[in-house]
Amino acid sequence: MQPDVVATKADDTRSAFVGSIPASWRGPLGLLAFCTALLSLVTMREWGEMFHQWWNIDTYTHILLVPPIIGWLVWLRVDELRKLVPAPWLPGLGLVAAALGLWVIGRSTGINLFAHAGAVGALQAAVVAILGVRAALLLALPIGFATFLVPFGDEIIPALQFVTAKIAVALTHWSGIPALVDGIYIETPVGLFIVAEACSGVKFLVAMVTLAVLVCFTRFESWTHRAAFMAASIVVPIIANGARAWGTIYIAQFQGVEFAAGFDHIFYGWIFFALVVAILIAGASKFFERAPDEHGLSAEHIRSWRWVEKAERSSASLSATGGAIAAMAFAAAMLAAIVAPSSIG
Repeated sequence: MQPDVVATKADDTRSAFVGSIPASWRGPLGLLAFCTALLSLVTMREWGEMFHQWWNIDTYTHILLVPPIIGWLVWLRVDELRKLVPAPWLPGLGLVAAALGLWVIGRSTGINLFAHAGAVGALQAAVVAILGVRAALLLALPIGFATFLVPFGDEIIPALQFVTAKIAVALTHWSGIPALVDGIYIETPVGLFIVAEACSGVKFLVAMVTLAVLVCFTRFESWTHRAAFMAASIVVPIIANGARAWGTIYIAQFQGVEFAAGFDHIFYGWIFFALVVAILIAGASKFFERAPDEHGLSAEHIRSWRWVEKAERSSASLSATGGAIAAMAFAAAMLAAIVAPSSIG
């Protein structure tokens, strides 16, 4: 019963903090809300593009869960945050400038990955600049996890298609079925199979990496365990996808191509990789070292670091920080309008 009592007390403390925000936090949080809205407005096109991908492209639908996960991670840090007094950090403005610069580069070159990363990075940097070093260290996981708001993964599809084909052919030969492979084309006695983009496994791999990062930093303390789980979360899905492709080829030899294709769609989409996730989590659970609300640094730990005090000497006033971010956002918008007119509006 003791863990339940502790959890209840922690929840009460967080509720009290949210219900009556300390005076020292009201100004910074208000400014953060304003700058978040301003930066989002400037990069509105990118946020629209990203949301379109989250909502309409299967590879990225898992990103819809990232914002609530970030909120949950922040909620878990409320007890530690209330021990700090946020203080704007001058070098954080450089991070905001760098992120907006990346956004402009992405828009001017048409490289959406850069533009999207810049839009997300600007918000991440604003948190660091406005709340300061100590708060940023406490919120390192949710700030870093926001990186997964950026849709990525298409870049590795060709490589995954090739690897999937290689695994599928190896298993096909092992099962006694003759097959020839030419890149992503696999020829068998019943027909020609193609490892299409949708069959590359990128959708599951990207989602699994996102989940793995969350598990690594909320449940493990040992970097060895983190590295092992991350490696397993990359290797196992790739092998599993190759095995899935082989299964489709194998079934087609006896039941026909149409039956195998239908079975593959249902089994792959709803069952197979759910089992893979369950197996990975179940295997890792034996090595979990802490509860999720114990993740990250403590305020006391951060207070013991001398370099943090030195870093905080580069401070700025709240009004100056807000003015600087607003000015940079305006300048970035004007520059984007000049170098990439079609990116604005």
